[in-house]
Amino acid sequence: MPARNHYTARRLVALALMLSAAVAGAQTWKPEKAVEIIIGTSAGGPQDRMGRAVQRILQEKKLVLTQSNVINKAGGGGAVALSYLNQHGGDAHYVAVNALSTLTNQITGKSTIGPADLTPLAMMGAEYVGVTVRAESPLKTGKDVLDQLRKDPSSLSIAVGTALGNATHLSFVLAMKAGGVDIKKLRTVVFGSGGDSMTALLGGHVDVAASAPSAMLPQVQAGKLRIIVIGAPKRLGGELAKIPTWKELGVNSAFELWRGLAGPKGMTRAQIQFWDGALGALVKTDDWKKELAENQVEDIYKNSAETGKQWKEEYDEVKGILTELGLAK
Repeated sequence: MPARNHYTARRLVALALMLSAAVAGAQTWKPEKAVEIIIGTSAGGPQDRMGRAVQRILQEKKLVLTQSNVINKAGGGGAVALSYLNQHGGDAHYVAVNALSTLTNQITGKSTIGPADLTPLAMMGAEYVGVTVRAESPLKTGKDVLDQLRKDPSSLSIAVGTALGNATHLSFVLAMKAGGVDIKKLRTVVFGSGGDSMTALLGGHVDVAASAPSAMLPQVQAGKLRIIVIGAPKRLGGELAKIPTWKELGVNSAFELWRGLAGPKGMTRAQIQFWDGALGALVKTDDWKKELAENQVEDIYKNSAETGKQWKEEYDEVKGILTELGLAK
């Protein structure tokens, strides 16, 4: 009997060691091959700029020790990128820059992929949509835009990127609705990114662009474009300090344009913990703070759990808005 007890004890010790090793392994995941940062827009827009900044800082600060690459998968208002991401289920070497279209594309029927099909990783920054015109445009203020669209909602062509129903489009539409415009008659033109919207505006192909200011600032600084109003709750700082908000014009409208990172469905707790650590360290670097300041992006960092909570809270709210606009499927 004592010999049997001794044998049982040895088996229990061995089992405990195996479990301990498994737990330790589960808590220490890190990339073993190149990391891919997927961007759902064409090059040059705000999402592209953010993704490249994330890649650069992760590499330079050695927050990821393997190689990391940026790949653009434009199309479908971000749907193409998310479809590509989910071809790598459970593989945390693939992450995508994402925005509100992560929620809206499923609601509007542009994609079958919704928040439940992804792993939330982080909220990285937020902007507010500005209304921009060419320097020589007769539209001098946001009030000019409102007055003209109240008279004839289809009289101006409005550029947005990257899809109807996304945050850029919603910000402009909600401001117009609050200002008394028949939003169902607006003439909206969709482009692959905010950078493409800027190019179309510069070329005179559209009258107005609704976009994150970071996409327009270089041409504003060059004197070729003017940002005439912004959909923020209060005036912003820096180079945008002179730009009035819709609220200052008597239009009760403000809408946040957030950007973050998502992983494919099925990531493990250890993989999520790695990205929480890496991205949490990234947003504390001076390089990241400089990136946000230069592009007038607000620091709203949230980790994976906090980001997932925000996705859930916003989904029903946004679905209600899109249903009212006739865009929900």
